Amino acid sequence: MLRGRILLESLRVGVDVTVPDVRVARFGRHDVSASTVATQPDVWTFLDFEAPDERTDELAEALAAALLPDDGWYADFQSAAEHVVVFAGRVFRYRKGDADARADVVAYGRSVGTPEHQLDWGE
Repeated sequence: MLRGRILLESLRVGVDVTVPDVRVARFGRHDVSASTVATQPDVWTFLDFEAPDERTDELAEALAAALLPDDGWYADFQSAAEHVVVFAGRVFRYRKGDADARADVVAYGRSVGTPEHQLDWGE
């Protein structure tokens, strides 16, 4: 079972992400003004989801097509062995614990404008 999180504010307006078997596990709105940059909203809507591992590719591609390219927005999810980090138009997959591969994703995030303190997805 894969599990992840997306910030709904990171989606392009008018886009729907529809992937079979994705289940909402939790959602909520939170004031994150202490950790945003000027172009990001102060309140974010977190949506935690789950799906069967066999939906990994489909979900990653759907998110890559749906995310805003501005400010380095990303979504991420994990299976038992793998971490998937998705930016607008780009999908990264690496085995958990692979520090070099994670560093490559962090470097890409910096290059597309993800604020340094937001490059903090866990393993």
